[in-house]
Amino acid sequence: MKEKTRHIIERISLTIFVFSLLAGIYIIGNGWFHPETLKWQLTHYASWPREDNFGVFSFIVSFFSFLIWNLTRK
Repeated sequence: MKEKTRHIIERISLTIFVFSLLAGIYIIGNGWFHPETLKWQLTHYASWPREDNFGVFSFIVSFFSFLIWNLTRK
């Protein structure tokens, strides 16, 4: 893999990791203080995803992006 391509993949995966982890932490905090909202839809534009689905999806994305980040860094 070219050095520049590896560097770009490393930076993108780190960015995705940070933002998806923060989104998951936000949903956990929201569930801690307002547990009744976890079954609500995430946005009023669509009935899916709900807040609880979004939290699980965020942690799955953060796990795989962290894995990619670790595999591409030197």
